[in-house]
Amino acid sequence: MRNEIALKVNGTHIVVPPGATVAVAVALAGQVCRKSASGAPRGPLCGMGICFECRVAINGQPHCRSCQAFCEEGMDVRTNG
Repeated sequence: MRNEIALKVNGTHIVVPPGATVAVAVALAGQVCRKSASGAPRGPLCGMGICFECRVAINGQPHCRSCQAFCEEGMDVRTNG
């Protein structure tokens, strides 16, 4: 079993432990998931995929809920935050 998973968040290389969600990687990168229409930073609120506040693009697929997606080796995460 691997001890760490390497991925990118907005071009920043991040290493997380196995089982970490994308929301964890975004936080470790010092980023926010997105900004609201008024410009307020948004991130995980419910942590169970209901609120959609933590949406990011994963490997080019937009509107993925970062609190529900597990990090994978080489993943490319993009936020609009």
